[in-house]
Amino acid sequence: MKMRRSVILESGVAVASGPILVFSIYLLAAGHNQPGGGFAGGLVAAVVVLLAWAAGGPDSVRRVVPVSASVLAGSGLVIAAVTGLVPMVLGGSLLESGYVEVAIPWIGDIKLVSALGFDIGVYLVVLGMVVGLLTSLGQESRR
Repeated sequence: MKMRRSVILESGVAVASGPILVFSIYLLAAGHNQPGGGFAGGLVAAVVVLLAWAAGGPDSVRRVVPVSASVLAGSGLVIAAVTGLVPMVLGGSLLESGYVEVAIPWIGDIKLVSALGFDIGVYLVVLGMVVGLLTSLGQESRR
């Protein structure tokens, strides 16, 4: 079955994807101090993948996210696990949080929190699961 393309939907996805991804990164970065984090940011990024799927099907998802779903989810799981276990190696407890303050010219002092690493891992796991789901939808109908 040939899928009919919608130029309006494809144009809307192209325009909306950038701001949605910027908001997703904001949620990821601000999540340890405010509402948000890796799960919320990953879901918002998944909206871009979902819109790409609605506009062009599984092939469009592969163009938007050229990395396989298992690589995304697996690397996210490894990042989250390493971030959680490193404090134990350093004598702390599991998932203990630490921070480093960095001075960046023209911006000022930025506090980098280790919880951001865990959030990045969760972000990648959520995004990988959605990419896997959407690329598998429609594959059966092609066979």
